[in-house]
Amino acid sequence: MLKTLHKYFGYTTFLPLQEEIIRDVMERKDVLVLMPTGGGKSLCYQLPALLFDGLTIVISPLIALMKDQVDGLISSGITAAYINSSLSYAEISEIRGMVEAGEVKILYLAPERLMVPGFLDFLKSLPISLFAVDEAHCISEWGHDFRPEYRQLKALKANFPATPLIALTATATRDVQEDITRQLNIPRCGRYQASFNRKNLYYRIEPKVNPYQQLLKYLEGHKKESGIIYCQSRKMVDSLSTSLQEAGYRAIPYHAGLTAEERSANQERFIRDDAEIIVATIAFGMGIDKPNVRYVIHYDMPKNLEGYYQETGRAGRDGLPGDCILFFSYGDKAKIEYFINQKEDQRDRDISYQKLKKITDYCSGNTCRRKRLLEYFGEDFNKPNCGGCDICLEPRERFDGTVAAQKILSCIHRLGQGFGINHVIDILLGSRNKKVIERNHHALSTYGIGKEYSKGQWQSIVRELIQLDFLDMEGDKYPVLKLNDKSRKVLFKGQKVSLTKPAAEPQKRHEDVVDTFDRELFEILRTLRKRLADGEGVPPYIIFPDTTLKEMSTYYPDNPTALSNISGVGEKKLQRYGDIFLNHITEYCRAKGIKSKQVIPEWPAPIPKSMPKDLKTSTLRMTLEFCNKGMTLEEMAEKRGLAVSTIASHIEKLILSGEDISIDGLVPVEKQEIIKKAIDELGSGALSPIKEFLGDDFSYEEIRLVRAKMRRILDCKSIPYGIK
Repeated sequence: MLKTLHKYFGYTTFLPLQEEIIRDVMERKDVLVLMPTGGGKSLCYQLPALLFDGLTIVISPLIALMKDQVDGLISSGITAAYINSSLSYAEISEIRGMVEAGEVKILYLAPERLMVPGFLDFLKSLPISLFAVDEAHCISEWGHDFRPEYRQLKALKANFPATPLIALTATATRDVQEDITRQLNIPRCGRYQASFNRKNLYYRIEPKVNPYQQLLKYLEGHKKESGIIYCQSRKMVDSLSTSLQEAGYRAIPYHAGLTAEERSANQERFIRDDAEIIVATIAFGMGIDKPNVRYVIHYDMPKNLEGYYQETGRAGRDGLPGDCILFFSYGDKAKIEYFINQKEDQRDRDISYQKLKKITDYCSGNTCRRKRLLEYFGEDFNKPNCGGCDICLEPRERFDGTVAAQKILSCIHRLGQGFGINHVIDILLGSRNKKVIERNHHALSTYGIGKEYSKGQWQSIVRELIQLDFLDMEGDKYPVLKLNDKSRKVLFKGQKVSLTKPAAEPQKRHEDVVDTFDRELFEILRTLRKRLADGEGVPPYIIFPDTTLKEMSTYYPDNPTALSNISGVGEKKLQRYGDIFLNHITEYCRAKGIKSKQVIPEWPAPIPKSMPKDLKTSTLRMTLEFCNKGMTLEEMAEKRGLAVSTIASHIEKLILSGEDISIDGLVPVEKQEIIKKAIDELGSGALSPIKEFLGDDFSYEEIRLVRAKMRRILDCKSIPYGIK
C-alpha cells in the first residue's frame, strides 16, 4: 500500500482513517466514509483500484468533477477515463473498447448512465472489482443536494451483490447516513467518520450593512488569491461579477442561466488561474478539486448548514489557511422563507424550515462558530477557544443583561406567548406598525421600554437568550417565543443573566499567520507551473499543488532524490517535470547563494510481527497508546483529528479483540452501573433504544464502551476454565 501510495501520489503516510478504510475495501467489505473536503476521500478508492486486478467504477454527479479527477490520475500515470453526456457516440464507443480491452483501471460514470438501455449488461460483462459512489449524500432527500437519479444506484447491489461498494461524502447528518446505507442496500457496511473540524479554516459572520464595500475592503488584501463568492440569485451573480471587473478584478460569473459552454469555459478559467474570482450560485463547485482557494464568501445567506459547510469546505483544500466569511441579514432569511413557501410538499417545507432555523441560529449566535457547526453534525467540540472564528478571536464584551432579559421575558408573558421575535421587538421599540396597533399591543406596559437598543441588537439578545435556554422557540414556519423554567427564575426569582454586548458595527479581522516559505521562489515556480499547465491544457494544480511548490520553496531540493522526497512528487511526475523544476530551483539558489536543505520523508514506523492482527492498523495502535496514557475521549479525538465517536469505536474494537482497557477514566463508574442496568433491561443490540431510555445525560460513546466491556466479560465466561 505504501509503495503504491508513494509511486503514484508522492506521499509516504496516510491521512487519518485512509489506511483503515483501504484495508476494509481490500477485504471486499462495503464501507461508508464521512470525511471533510480535503480529507483525502478520493484516495480511499483510487489506491484500491490500483491494488485490485479488475476495474473500478466511480459514480460521480458532475461532469467537471470527472474531468478533473481523470486529468489528475492520468498525470500521475494511472489509466482512467469517463463516460458522460459531454462525449460523442464515437468517443463513448472508443472508451468502451478500451475498457473491454483492460486498458482502463478507473472508469467514471454519471448515475443516469446506469439506466441507459444495455449499459448495465455491458458492466456485467466486465471484471469489476469495486464500485465507488462519490457525493453519496445526493441519494438522500434529507440531504442538502438530493438528486433523484441517485436513487437508481439501488441497482448496483442487486446486480453485483459480491462486489464491494464504498460510499463517500463530506456532509451527512445521522439521518442522511442511515438513508445512504438503506438506499444503497449496504446495512452492515463499515462506517468511518473523520472529524468534521477543518482546523485551517477561519469562520466569520459579518452583519450585512453595505456588502459591496465590505467585500471590496476584504479583497483589497487578497488580490492575487483565488476565491469563490456565492450569491442567492443569478441576477446578483451577474451584477456583482460586472462590478468587480470594473473595479479591476479578474472576476467571472457562474450560474445555471449561462449556456453549458459558458459555464464550462468560466470554470476552466477559474481552475487554471486565468481568473482569481468566480461569483456563483450554488450551481458551482460540488466536487471541484482546486486546492488553492483561499477564501469563500457568502454574499447572501445559505439555505442550510449542510450546504454552507460543503461550500466553505472548498477553501483551503490544500491544508493551508482559508477564510470563510458570510454576510448575514434577516432580509435574506425572509427571501429564503418565501421560496420555501412555494414548495408544494408539506414534509419538504417542514424540513426546509427546520434547516433554515439552524443556520439562522448559527449566523446570529454569540457562541463559537466551529462548535456550533460541529455539533450540527453530531460532533462534540469542548475547547474553550477554537482559535479560528470571529467569536473566539475577537470576543465581544459581556455585560449584566438581566434587565434586558426581563424586558423581553415580561413582554412575551404579557403577549400570552403567542408571537415571534420581530413582533416582540417592535413592541419594545414602541413601533406604530399596523400589526401592533390593530392588536392594541401599544397599550401594553412593555410598549416602548426598549429604545436603548436597535432592532438588530435586540434580535442578537433574543437569539442569545434562546441559545442559553432562557427562552424556547416553537414552530417551524411561524415560530413563536415561549417561556420556560429558566425564564420564570429570571422574571420572578431574581436570577442574573450574563450576555454578550451587542456589536455596533462589523469587527476588524485579525492578522493572518505569516508563512515561512521563500515567496520569491514560490512565485517563480508558480509561473513555471502555469506555463506547463497551459501547454498541456490542464489546471495548474494537476502539475503540482501549492503545498508541493511551497515545500520546494522551503527545502530547495537540488537533485532528483531530494525532489522525490518532497510531498506530492510521485514517480511519474518526477520523470516528467523533475528536471525543469530542479533547473529553476538550482538557478535561483545559485543567484541568491542559498544551499539546499535535507528533506527527511515521514515513513511510518514498522509494525512488530508479534502484534495481534487487529492492532496492525496504525490508527488502532495509536488509540491504544493514548488509552494507556490515561487520556480522555475528547483529548484523544483532538490529538488525532478524529471524531469522538470514531475514537470510541476504536476502543470498542480493542476491548472486543482482548485488550485489557479500563474505561473508568472514560465513563464515570456511577454512569456505568446505570448503563449496565439499561442494557440488561433492553438488550445490547441497537444503541438508539438505550440512548432514548437513558436521555441526554448519557452519550452514545459511553453506552458503546460499557456495552463492549459487558460483551467481553460474557465472551470470557464462555471460555473453558484454564484457557486464557
